[in-house]
Amino acid sequence: MSLRHALLGLLVERTGSGYDLMKLFDTSLASVWPATQSQVYGELNRLDAGGLIEVVAEGARGRKDYGITADGKAELHRWLVENEEHKPQRSEPLLQVFFLGVLAKDEAAARMRRWAELSEAQHQQLVGLREGVDWGEDMLSTGGALALEYGLRLRAMEQEWARWAAERIEQGRS
Repeated sequence: MSLRHALLGLLVERTGSGYDLMKLFDTSLASVWPATQSQVYGELNRLDAGGLIEVVAEGARGRKDYGITADGKAELHRWLVENEEHKPQRSEPLLQVFFLGVLAKDEAAARMRRWAELSEAQHQQLVGLREGVDWGEDMLSTGGALALEYGLRLRAMEQEWARWAAERIEQGRS
């Protein structure tokens, strides 16, 4: 996924300014694809220059509302249909697991228990998000609910695995 495609996707159902898109991005996509304000505005300029979006209205203080073009919809469609690449994700905590042998057994087990606690806290945040969102029938609500369920299941699995790993370490088994 790229920021380019995320912004095209946000513009499919509605137009928006950079500010509007940044707010929508923060409340929907930021947990799976974080981006800064400067990245979003820079990408909007590139999308506009490339003909994938266009300025549909201008307002006070240089505000520009963007809409997706037919070429932009075609690019988003192409990306969704043709991009089947599943790149490995980077995970600093998993990288640390490879080197837990540097720590004393109790430190390594404590590190894994801490991972379980962090995963549990993240899981609870997602539960709160699920209960606090007014889910609609639009594309972002449907996709957001599916992505949220992925996050819930992933965090639950991480908790279970990290607790299991801590026990294995404490027992001196791998």
